[in-house]
Amino acid sequence: MGIFKPLRKLMDHGKASEGEYVDLGEMPLQEDTQATHSMVKVAEIFKEEDLGLLNNLLYEGNIIVVDYSPIANDELALKRVTSELKAVTKDTGGDVAALGRNFLVATPAGVKIDRSKIRHAL
Repeated sequence: MGIFKPLRKLMDHGKASEGEYVDLGEMPLQEDTQATHSMVKVAEIFKEEDLGLLNNLLYEGNIIVVDYSPIANDELALKRVTSELKAVTKDTGGDVAALGRNFLVATPAGVKIDRSKIRHAL
């Protein structure tokens, strides 16, 4: 719906009429004032103290992919890290799930993780 308003403006101002082509690459786009500045961040965690930065990123609305392979052999540290990430995602209304062997994905509010795999049907 958002792209049709600029096209309608072009047509209404006589710059383009029905049936003519409009080069969208030359058309200035207006910034979306409601756009979020969320990003997908990839992090590697070496110790529990690294969680502070990850928690801040989640509270800011970012999606985090955490590589925990450096602490994978330390069962106590791994439990603390996962429980802290679970608590933060619960607090923010987000989600957390394991991805493969040594990765976790943590999401902010409004972003849920589908745990079913998409498989190619043969």
